[in-house]
Amino acid sequence: MTRWVVTVDGQPTPVEVEGGRDGRYRIVVGDRTLEVDARRTADGQWSLLIDGVSHVADVVRAGRGTRVDIEGSTYVVEVEEHARHVIRTRGAAGGRAGTQTVTAPLPGKVTHVAVAPGDRVERGDPLVVIEAMKMENEFRATAAGTVTEVRVAAGQAVNAGDVLAVIQ
Repeated sequence: MTRWVVTVDGQPTPVEVEGGRDGRYRIVVGDRTLEVDARRTADGQWSLLIDGVSHVADVVRAGRGTRVDIEGSTYVVEVEEHARHVIRTRGAAGGRAGTQTVTAPLPGKVTHVAVAPGDRVERGDPLVVIEAMKMENEFRATAAGTVTEVRVAAGQAVNAGDVLAVIQ
């Protein structure tokens, strides 16, 4: 079973998916299990049989996610591997008021440091890139501030919980 995080209109939900052979899947969302048969019928159009009920979905890439139109409703959906979601969302943790302490959520290797002490950053600016589980994970500022400490350098190995940078 593969674990994913599906974000629909900004709301993340853990999902487990089993199968995939011949377009047949068992999908677990919370305490609900769905039997799904998914078939591509045309470019951007899918026929879905979900627990015996037929649906047609139009699917189009939209920025970082996918726009799904189904039965008159439109959803913006982002699908991310569970481990990558954990790395991305748990990489920054707050400290005292006005301080952002960025920590490594998993062991890895620092591949790039984009800031130095004294740098001014805005929300969303890149800070550090760590390679973990064969994926590069970029950690960004969650709020504007000034970098007061950078505790890592490119090439350095880090453990879960190690402080990467501090921003005030």
